[in-house]
Amino acid sequence: MNNILITSAGQRVSLVRAFQKEIKKIDENGKVFTVDLNPVLAPACHISDGYKQINRVTDPDYISNLLDICKNWNIKIIIPTIDTELLVLTKNKEIFLENGIIPIISSENFIQKCRDKRIINEFFKEKNIDIPKDIDKQNITFPLFIKPYDGSLSKDTFLIREASELKDYHFQNPKLMFMEYIDHDVYEEYTVDTYYDRNGELKCVVPRKRIFVRAGEVNKGVTQKNEIENYVKNNLSFIEGAVGCLTMQFFFHPIDKRIIGIEINPRFGGGYPLSYLAGANYPGWILKEYILNDTISYFDGWENNLLMLRYDDEILVRDYEG
Repeated sequence: MNNILITSAGQRVSLVRAFQKEIKKIDENGKVFTVDLNPVLAPACHISDGYKQINRVTDPDYISNLLDICKNWNIKIIIPTIDTELLVLTKNKEIFLENGIIPIISSENFIQKCRDKRIINEFFKEKNIDIPKDIDKQNITFPLFIKPYDGSLSKDTFLIREASELKDYHFQNPKLMFMEYIDHDVYEEYTVDTYYDRNGELKCVVPRKRIFVRAGEVNKGVTQKNEIENYVKNNLSFIEGAVGCLTMQFFFHPIDKRIIGIEINPRFGGGYPLSYLAGANYPGWILKEYILNDTISYFDGWENNLLMLRYDDEILVRDYEG
C-alpha cells in the first residue's frame, strides 16, 4: 500500500491536502497520515487520514517510535517538515530503507551545510552565489546585521544601526555572525521553492516574493518569473545530496539586479502551497519518482504573478477533554 506520512504536521493543512490529492491519482487506496508531538492541537492532523502522537525528536526512542508507526500504517514515504527532524532522520535513513520506507530527505553532509550558516555561505561562494559581506568585529561599519550561525525563526538576530546598540553579549557569544545589513526598503525578499530529483538534479525553480510575513511564515506572497529563476538554474543546477523540495532564501535588488543568497532549508517551506497552486507539483513528482520510478523533466510552466493571501480558518474537534 502506498501511504504517506507527514511528520511534525502542525499547521501544514495545505501540504497534507496536496499529498492527499496527488496520492489518489496513482493509488485510490493511498492515504496520508500525520504525526505530531501534540496531534490533538495540530490542525493538519485532523484533516489527515489518521494521526498519532510521537516522541520529541530529541528523545532516544524517536526513531524506533517513528519506525513502529510507519510499519503499523504501511507507510511508503516520509515527508519531514521541520529543521530539527532532518539530521536525526537522515542519519537513520538506512533503517527505514531496509524496511521499504523512503524518507524524502537530503544527505547528512548537505543537511549539515544547511544547518550552519558559515558553511552554507562557503557553499554559496563555491557556486558563484553572492552573499552578505562579513563585518570585521575589530573594524565595524554601520548598519550591520547579527545572527547565529545555527539559528532559525529569527531567534537571536539583531539589526545594529549605531555603536551604542552593541552589547558585550554580541561580542561574547561565539555563535553570532556580524554581516552586511540588507535593507528591506531597497531589496525585495524572496523564498525560492526548488525541486531536486533523486540524482541531485534541479527540476524546478519558483521564486515567491514575500509581501508579508507572520510568525516567520509567508502570509502574503506572489510568484514571479524574474532574474532569480535563471540565476538559480545556472548556478545550482546540481547539488550533491539534495533531494526533493529545497526552500532557498534570496534578496533581490530590482534596479541593479544584485541577487544575494541567505540560506537553504532542505524541506518543504510553510509557503510552498503557493508554488503548488501555481503548478509546481512537487508532491506529485515525489510520488512519481519514488513510487512509480518515473523520471522528472525540468518544469518552468508554473503560473507567473499568482498572488496568495492567507487567512485564519477553523477546525473544530468534538468532545475535547485536554
